[in-house]
Amino acid sequence: MKKNFCRLGHLQWMAFSSLLVSGMAIGQMRTISGTVTQNGQPLSSVSVFQEGATAVTMTNASGRYQIQVSGQNPVLIFKHPDYPEQKINIGNLTSISVAMDRRERQIEEVVLNAGYYKVREKESTGSIAKVSAKDIANQPVTNVLSAAQGRLSGVNITQNSGVAGGGYQIEIRGRNSLRTMATSGVDGNQPLYIVDGVPIGGEVASQYSGSAIAGGSMNPLNSIAPNDIESLEILKDADATAIYGSRGANGVVLITTKKGRSGKLGLSFNSSYAMSRIISNLEMMNTEQYLNMRRQAYAKGGVTTYPATAYDVNGTWDPQRYTNWNKTLIGNMATASNTQLSLNGGNGDTTFLISYGHNEQATVYSKDFKYSTDNISSNLAHRSKDRRFSLNVSNLFTIQKNNMINEDVTRQSYLLAPNAPALYNEDGSLNWANNSFTNPVAAYNATYSNENIQYLNNMSADYEVVKNLKVKLNAGINYQTFEEWSLRPNTIYNPAFVTGQSSAYSQAYKYNQQRFSYILEPQVNWFFEKGRHRVDILAGMTYQDDVTKQGSMRGTGFESNIFIQNIAAAQTKVINDQVTTEYRYTAVFGRINYQWDKKYIVNITGRRDGSSRFGPNNKFANFGAVGAAWIFSNERWLKDSEWLSFGKLRGSLGTSGSDNIGDYQYLDTFAVSSTSIYNGVTGIIPSRLFNPDFSWEKTTKLEAALELGFLKNRINLTAAWYRNRSTNQLVGYQLPALTGFTSVNANLDATVQNTGLELELNARPFTKGSFKWETGFNISFPKNKLIDFPGLAGSTYANMYVIGEPISIVKLYHLEGINPQTGQYRFTDFNGDGKITSPDDRQVIENIGVRYFGGWTNQLQYKNLSLSFLFQFVKQKARNYNSVMTSPGLMNNLPVEALNVWSPDNPDGFYMPYQSTANASHTLLQSSDASVSDASFIRLKNVQLSYRIPLGSSSVFREVRLYIQGQNLLTITNYFGVDPETGSSSFLPPLKTYAFGVQFNL
Repeated sequence: MKKNFCRLGHLQWMAFSSLLVSGMAIGQMRTISGTVTQNGQPLSSVSVFQEGATAVTMTNASGRYQIQVSGQNPVLIFKHPDYPEQKINIGNLTSISVAMDRRERQIEEVVLNAGYYKVREKESTGSIAKVSAKDIANQPVTNVLSAAQGRLSGVNITQNSGVAGGGYQIEIRGRNSLRTMATSGVDGNQPLYIVDGVPIGGEVASQYSGSAIAGGSMNPLNSIAPNDIESLEILKDADATAIYGSRGANGVVLITTKKGRSGKLGLSFNSSYAMSRIISNLEMMNTEQYLNMRRQAYAKGGVTTYPATAYDVNGTWDPQRYTNWNKTLIGNMATASNTQLSLNGGNGDTTFLISYGHNEQATVYSKDFKYSTDNISSNLAHRSKDRRFSLNVSNLFTIQKNNMINEDVTRQSYLLAPNAPALYNEDGSLNWANNSFTNPVAAYNATYSNENIQYLNNMSADYEVVKNLKVKLNAGINYQTFEEWSLRPNTIYNPAFVTGQSSAYSQAYKYNQQRFSYILEPQVNWFFEKGRHRVDILAGMTYQDDVTKQGSMRGTGFESNIFIQNIAAAQTKVINDQVTTEYRYTAVFGRINYQWDKKYIVNITGRRDGSSRFGPNNKFANFGAVGAAWIFSNERWLKDSEWLSFGKLRGSLGTSGSDNIGDYQYLDTFAVSSTSIYNGVTGIIPSRLFNPDFSWEKTTKLEAALELGFLKNRINLTAAWYRNRSTNQLVGYQLPALTGFTSVNANLDATVQNTGLELELNARPFTKGSFKWETGFNISFPKNKLIDFPGLAGSTYANMYVIGEPISIVKLYHLEGINPQTGQYRFTDFNGDGKITSPDDRQVIENIGVRYFGGWTNQLQYKNLSLSFLFQFVKQKARNYNSVMTSPGLMNNLPVEALNVWSPDNPDGFYMPYQSTANASHTLLQSSDASVSDASFIRLKNVQLSYRIPLGSSSVFREVRLYIQGQNLLTITNYFGVDPETGSSSFLPPLKTYAFGVQFNL
């Protein structure tokens, strides 16, 4: 019995012990509740979870939450994408309320995307500029680059025109390459664009949009809705770009799309409506001024009876009629609508986001042309319970459709005589005014259209094999199909002439391109930390394959314009080359980051690249960089400083390259020649010479920077100096005529240098209470110079470049004034031969580049009312209206500045006396230093006023926000031309836009 009793006692003791342990565990499990606020108002959608646990809860519309915690000394974490993360030691508390402040984000909490890795801004050794979703959302734009203008130091972004779906010129710390679209057909200064880890290529290739869209340029980021973007980061220096090797010389543009959030299912709806008009300060002559000019021109030539074709002054056209053609042709109101709907949610392990956006934008032309985009994006992120495996999948599907006028009429709107006849007859038909008038709106019958479909997929998976050792695979697909049509029916011509009488003179052009690329990037990452030492090592490889198929055709002569889009129905059909190109790229890369005592940081990156674009002798090249930083504010003698919150000195040195030259440039290629026909067989002719040594352009980058934070980081200052030298320039090398070729693609020892100083100042003057104010200022002083070009004097490039000068110069004649004896322009005869000829007398050098640029941003908030605005400024010179102005006195309207004509009574007059015929002296004026002037401007780039409606706890909405936005609202400039930003009078300038909208969050 004793034995049995003992056994029973053991069982009872075990049961008692189990109950005791369970009771203790249950005792440690407790419920914590509270409220999260911001500026005294409830804050919803805040993630609340215990550190180390998987359970996540979200605050409701009243800002309240409730969560269970366990264990000893639990820590509660509060996270929201717009506010700094907060960690609270719970202790014995059961109720915790937290106030989150949007403005109190510290430098060490800002995380930057460097592409293959992420780094806290405090610990970064490189130069990375960032624009957040908050800044992007403030602007009524269709391309995120518009939102970045004026916000980033060292990054100069220019919108090419006001046409929707057009292009942007982006220069990251200057122009490194001598290759331009004009000289080589490829812009060698384009950055690398990467969306969620997938390269998306450069600008869309177009053959028939050049007269409709400035430069035929269509930016690749047009396919991504700004509302889908979480952040835009631009990598600038060697430390940041060298890991991208041969593709990082001109900088890297990284786009990160939005991801789902854990917690309660969230639905967001955002809709806006916008109205736009052109902006231009160029004032043209009215009818009285114009007719006086024309009459003086004929009087000077001794003409008393006006020619029959001088319709404007011979009485054919009404001399009392006045039309502001600029307002009539391109001054209409362009409307736009944008709708965005997104759904997101998830738990602590899995999150998702699905978004749909639709945008429509009309044009300022009087006909119903339209640009539209439809975007569907999604993201799925999963992390295993043990946190060792994670998977992230993003998809983006976009359809862009653009239907517009075949040829921009901006230039025509400035040239047309102010007393020209009405555009339409009383019956609504086109008015040709008895064949005295080339009706500009007849051009509306010719259309240019394109459809661009893109699918982008990224999959990223990583697994922690052992503690701190991760393997990762980044993979992506980019599929794009592009089709464009240029239709020119006979109805664009006057029906009184044969070309306008029959569809036999109608023309149709079609071009299509299909591109498929994929990328695979396996990586391994090891992290080690012990004591004061921390090491982060990354190694990986890249393989990318890109296949492009393209072809074009044209048809002339149709039985009816109904068949104009069926080229098979054309009487004459021309099928151009159907081309397939393949680009292959491979690389291995690595990074070693070492930190000691959170004060000293060294970052080493390297990459070995191989590209199919180079000759067999130089297919591979090595690139690398070293960056270092000293966080001196962590030194003992400064650690407790009351005035200095943060101080870092950093620098970098390294190389990156460029293979942005097009495919097969090193091969000896042939072209089909329609003129080389023998016995009915079409021949081919050689088009390019073989160069097995065709190699990489290399850019060596050097940077030094100082970062300071004062008064608990309420004031932050960054100053950076850089010097980039680009060598081994890929240009056409001149050959003797006996070779049968004018040049061969080769590497020259020409060296282009970019230096500059960048300053950024950010401050938060008011951070507490109901009123908050955050302001930022940035300014950049870039300087470009050609420092070496062997054999320049004897080459055709001698007319374009001068050693010691920027590569953006133009060589011009020097205008001395008006010769009072002849009434003609007088130019400097530099070679003294008695003639003004090129190139000997084009000796004046003008730099039409940027001297400095920057922006001033402000964000103010009073309770639920918020105001933000951005001023952009640029100091530069550009070609002015004199460079395109027709000879004064001809049958073309002119700016009012042309009224300042020289005469004995007005000896200070700028323009020579009017003449009714073209004048060779005026042609010289167009290429003189009078055609270049100051094009500096200050522009109120963006304004947003928003109001968040206070909602009660019973509301079904988490947030309702009303907003008004403005873009390009005010421009201050003395520029003599249509627009100082574009410097062009042939295409629409950027538009002034007003928008209003509403956002609902459920």
